[in-house]
Amino acid sequence: MIAFQGETTSWNVRDRILEITLHREPGNEIGSRTLEEWERLVDALAEAIDGEEIGAVLCWSAIPAGFGAGADLRELYEKMQALGLAERRTRIREFLTRIHRVMTELDECAVPTVAAIQGICFGGAFELALTMDLLVADRSARFGLPELRLGLIPGFGGIPRLKRDLGNPQARDLLLTGRTMGAERAYDAGLITQLTADGRALDIARAAARQLTKLDRKAAASAKAFVKPSPREELEREIDIFTELFLRPVVEESLRTFTQRTDALTYLPPETP
Repeated sequence: MIAFQGETTSWNVRDRILEITLHREPGNEIGSRTLEEWERLVDALAEAIDGEEIGAVLCWSAIPAGFGAGADLRELYEKMQALGLAERRTRIREFLTRIHRVMTELDECAVPTVAAIQGICFGGAFELALTMDLLVADRSARFGLPELRLGLIPGFGGIPRLKRDLGNPQARDLLLTGRTMGAERAYDAGLITQLTADGRALDIARAAARQLTKLDRKAAASAKAFVKPSPREELEREIDIFTELFLRPVVEESLRTFTQRTDALTYLPPETP
């Protein structure tokens, strides 16, 4: 049985479901420690699939705030301060390449994947959710990509996957306005597979995962590859664009301002009507 208890992420196998729990307070911010544990996760996932130990994956958050607030911008800013321009370019590309590898492994996973979402699902957390096959969310869920407010674009694969799953008009609206999408609108748009009452997303997602384990493995993998193509070329372009944007002084100033704010909800953009 595969099991791991990390600082930010834990997982175990139960009833042929690899259950991933996100639990980094206060908002599952994605930083260097999270990335290290996620790299360990996808390696464990590959082994479990090869050994036919699992038939589905379930990802959920134990943090009251929700699924996640996105990247750890404070850590990113602090680490970049000691580096020159060339070293910054190298380091940010290395980080993006590593996290893209994780996201792509999850996106192309040979068994079906489900995410249970409540509360905030912003930035990098939204990009993680977009790698999952099925999204089960309760009515408290809110989705958003606020990166343009910092002078950046999403960098963890969010733009190509959002275009793939929702199409260009919806992707443009979320990306360019920075507004959030509430659970009901996300369900109407086709982003959410199932909308539940508050507090019920995890139970419903677990039930869905149990059903998915009953599928024929080969047929499920073939169907998934057919209906969910991986936008690899666009993902590479996203890394290039993010890196060039990140090196601009305006972004450094935006990150500095962000790190100096003390209000707890700095990541909350306005909601789309």
